[in-house]
Amino acid sequence: MIEITDATVLTRLRDFLATAALPDDGRLPPERELAQSLEVGRAALRKALATLQSEGVVWRHVGKGTFTGERPIDTVADINAMVQRTNPLEVMGARIAFEPEVARCAALHATAGQVAEMRSCMLKAQQAPTWRQYEQWDNRLHRTIGEASQNSLLLGLLDTLNAVRRAVTWGRLRDTPLRPPADHHSFEEHARIVAAIADRDGAGAADAMRRHLRSVESHMRDRL
Repeated sequence: MIEITDATVLTRLRDFLATAALPDDGRLPPERELAQSLEVGRAALRKALATLQSEGVVWRHVGKGTFTGERPIDTVADINAMVQRTNPLEVMGARIAFEPEVARCAALHATAGQVAEMRSCMLKAQQAPTWRQYEQWDNRLHRTIGEASQNSLLLGLLDTLNAVRRAVTWGRLRDTPLRPPADHHSFEEHARIVAAIADRDGAGAADAMRRHLRSVESHMRDRL
């Protein structure tokens, strides 16, 4: 029997996450089912999941399962209360006020590996066959920018904002084809943000992020 290396298991898991049609909450299949699907052992799968968890790609909740994306803040009641008081446009306003400064910090502190991860997320978002998968890679891109700030408090605030954003019903605002069009506005806007970060241009990264989020806000208003 050919032994499957840890790297192979991790690659299979990454490929699965890149193409899987997961539920709206991002929950992965149960471990037994996922291990069978990937044709790997459960111990090796748990090790791969732990690696992705350390990278912020997935998070785990004892008794509930494993989910894609970053872990929401622990005070679920507080998140739910904020969700009840807000709406998508308010969330966009908060993002416009906050994320440009995160991008500015990322331009000062991003590692070469983080810039490479941003570019990979951009490419996968452009190639995404569905809106859901596009949004997964879009979310990952924005969080990687947060990670690149090298500021754990900024990242925690970004995660809180994203927890609220995910809980708001964005799907009701979308009346578009199955997948993003080839000329979707975010593709070029993301490229400008990442280029500025790679060039260590803090002001340019902040401006590019602000322009991108205002563009998202404008398209959202058009759908309301």
